[in-house]
Amino acid sequence: MIITDIKIRKFFNEGPMKAVVSVTFDGALAVHDIKVINARDKFFIVMPSRKNPDGTYRDIVHPINAEFRSELEGAVIKAYFDGLETAEFSDAIEEAQV
Repeated sequence: MIITDIKIRKFFNEGPMKAVVSVTFDGALAVHDIKVINARDKFFIVMPSRKNPDGTYRDIVHPINAEFRSELEGAVIKAYFDGLETAEFSDAIEEAQV
């Protein structure tokens, strides 16, 4: 399975959640609402989930093995930092034009 696209849907400045991301696989399947989290000086991803009646959460979709989770996490976090640099560059250009 190949990751064909990663879109950063929203950045967050406050709190541990830093972004919400959509990932497309093989140009045929999109997974939305993957979260980029920064906690204890470490970045990681949290897969989309829903709340069960007992108050616990269950992933709606998730990697089956550690190898693919690592590949997905690395690609999403790289896209987050690339997008962050682009956003900061765009902000700097807007500020210079004012």
